[in-house]
Amino acid sequence: MKKNSKIKDYLKLVRINHYLKNVLIFLPIIFSGNLFNKEKLINVIIGFIIFSLISSTIYIINDIKDINNDKAHFQKKNRPLASETIKIKEAIVLFFILIIASIILIYFSSLNIKALLYIIIYIIINILYTFYLKNKPIVDITVLSSLFVIRVLYGAAIINVEVSNWLNLTIMSAAFYLALSKRNNELKNTIKAREVLKYYSNDYLNKNMYMFLSMAIIFYSLWTIDLKSVTKSSNYLIWTVPFIMIIALKYNMNIEQNKDDNPIEIVLNDKWLILLIAIYGIIIISILYIS
Repeated sequence: MKKNSKIKDYLKLVRINHYLKNVLIFLPIIFSGNLFNKEKLINVIIGFIIFSLISSTIYIINDIKDINNDKAHFQKKNRPLASETIKIKEAIVLFFILIIASIILIYFSSLNIKALLYIIIYIIINILYTFYLKNKPIVDITVLSSLFVIRVLYGAAIINVEVSNWLNLTIMSAAFYLALSKRNNELKNTIKAREVLKYYSNDYLNKNMYMFLSMAIIFYSLWTIDLKSVTKSSNYLIWTVPFIMIIALKYNMNIEQNKDDNPIEIVLNDKWLILLIAIYGIIIISILYIS
């Protein structure tokens, strides 16, 4: 039992559930019509694994840096380092194991220079955020949003395809919405959990998060129209817009009722929301590859 518990603690430390964010890496291969290209798909899967391992090292650095603040947080106090179920020395050992594993995978993979550049940019931005930028109002939200866009650009670089401007704007707007909603829930449910929260108000965050959500839906709609060149059936993608609206409505209901400030946890704790997203994914694949 203790061994299984320790494994669970390590999985929590590396934020394995946050790998869900890295699914964005697959968007370019899906919407470029290359999902069933075996060579490209394998490259993207390897790229996903590398990116996930790198992101886990960032989470370890962040948890070591914020260990004292996490201990005072009503939710984060249960993190492995804050609760001391994993020692800092153990976390550092795991950090180096993940770094070595990432380097080995990069060495034997076929990642091009452009894809590697996005990984480096992702690392640099995260380190700057962890040690400095997270306490700068608006900058903190912009940085969090940029990390989502980097994932998409990285996925496109792996298979050497261009990312639609509408896709970039959709992801960017949706990312701003998620970052603002995260700060909004943090402000509602914690007291001085982050230094940057003193610069925000719930009214300010609410107005801006829903502005970006509206923009994301508009850009997504324009993207579906612009995607006609992939297959003839791409014309039907416009009918997925109402589905996106329903997903947004369900997510908004969750953030109004849920004390969790983490978008991933909000999604994973709602079976209906997971079902809606899964159905949306099936519809997209069916339109692009089966119709």
